Amino acid sequence: MTNIFAAVDIGKELNTPFGQTKSIGDLVSIILSGSLVVAGVIVVFLLVGGGLQVIMGAGNNDPKASAQGHQAITWAVIGFIVVLASFFIIRIVESITGVNFITGPNVSSCGTPTNPCP
Repeated sequence: MTNIFAAVDIGKELNTPFGQTKSIGDLVSIILSGSLVVAGVIVVFLLVGGGLQVIMGAGNNDPKASAQGHQAITWAVIGFIVVLASFFIIRIVESITGVNFITGPNVSSCGTPTNPCP
């Protein structure tokens, strides 16, 4: 019986650096950095939308709409705190393990035997 599942070198087939010069860790770094940016943009939109809802609810004398706006702002601030905390947790893990998930290589360690300068 022949092997129907053949190993395909995705880096060469799709002409991408992943699998050739970049590793899975680099892909995780890109995903983490991108997700933090997207989360920040979502927080800004929620804050603006909640603020507009509070203003419109107060202008129309609708306390229910105003309360929904306050709730949206509250959840946006909580989300911002969670995103900020996750960023700092990732940075702490980076400093403990020495692996760079979000930040680039430390310039001050350039020239060491384990990290030669380019």
